[in-house]
Amino acid sequence: MKVEQYEHSVNLSIQESDLRIQIQTDGRYQDFLSRAVQREVLGYTMYVADLEDVLQGKVWAYSDEESRRSKRQKDLADIMRLIETHPDLRKKLPSDILSLMD
Repeated sequence: MKVEQYEHSVNLSIQESDLRIQIQTDGRYQDFLSRAVQREVLGYTMYVADLEDVLQGKVWAYSDEESRRSKRQKDLADIMRLIETHPDLRKKLPSDILSLMD
């Protein structure tokens, strides 16, 4: 198993598997645990973040001005994809990001 440790997360992967696990260590994510739901992911049953929490994490990531610009753009693209597939989440966006969606 490959383990990569970053400032606010730990990433786990196995070379023979498509499964990638990211564990957030930033304290803001602790409330997400109580809302996590069980899902089947690549043949494994595991707890994953609720969709609204995934969006919130992406908003936090995009809003982190210390992140690389390319990483922030990826987070913004992820937000756009979430909104495209789940339009009801649009109301959860802060106004500065919402203005980029039009």
